[in-house]
Amino acid sequence: MWHFEEIWEWRNRTRILAVSGTLVLAIALLDWLTKPYWSLGFLYLFPIMLAAGFLPRWGIVLFAAVCAGLSEAFSSLDPSEALFRLAFVSLALVGCGLFVRELVNNRRLSLEAQERLRILVETSPAAIVTVNERGLIELANRAAIELLAPHNGQLIGHPIAAFLPELHHALRREEGPQFRASMQCRGHRGHGDSFMADVWFSTYKDSARPKLAAIIGETAEESQNPAHADYQERTPLSERETEVLRFLVQGLTNKEIAVRLDTSESTVKNTLQQLFAKSDVRTRSQLVRVALEKYRDLL
Repeated sequence: MWHFEEIWEWRNRTRILAVSGTLVLAIALLDWLTKPYWSLGFLYLFPIMLAAGFLPRWGIVLFAAVCAGLSEAFSSLDPSEALFRLAFVSLALVGCGLFVRELVNNRRLSLEAQERLRILVETSPAAIVTVNERGLIELANRAAIELLAPHNGQLIGHPIAAFLPELHHALRREEGPQFRASMQCRGHRGHGDSFMADVWFSTYKDSARPKLAAIIGETAEESQNPAHADYQERTPLSERETEVLRFLVQGLTNKEIAVRLDTSESTVKNTLQQLFAKSDVRTRSQLVRVALEKYRDLL
């Protein structure tokens, strides 16, 4: 389905600017031909709105001034009030152009934020989901699908209440401050099995709509002293290993972790190898699970 706002996508920049310039010439010609009868200067609003999504502020002002000048040049109204009309027409065109520019820029920023969130979710080794205001899952990565095991292999569009009922209740629809929290609750897989889950979640708003993003980890249920068994059995970590593990759970790449720690990428790789050995795992996703199960108090 085609959306009207797609006009201002950057891939259409050259085409839309060309169309806008052509419209200006066509309106000017038509205005000149109909000068004895009526003025068509109001039509310059359309090329201004089209071009505003791609022009800087000074470009919009210049474009509006040109259009206002053409409108006045072919006007049949009283010449003694020409400067007065020119000023007001220029202000109207500039105001319209700047308004459209801000709307388009806000939409681009929103789309960029959504794309960054999507990339973060899809590339993270931790199980991550985002939930919309209706309680439906909007984004889910491979780790989340493996953990929650939906029937059709897809989580997007399913209610989060079917897998983590407590997380559904955490979605705040009323007006209130955004917040971050963690909890331990009972989760349900698609094939019917239940498990204890550690959940770190944060609420946020997208276009005034409440949403929620969550990292989900499965908690090993021990028969004796389950609250502290993992902590007692875990291998101690150095400060550098703890920092690397914390950033790994957040979904950062080796290069990003190196930038955060102001060190080399090879140092990060060596630290990860040490963590693999201490945790007796071979993949990043397995290491994230161990981190959430045994070292969550350090993250």
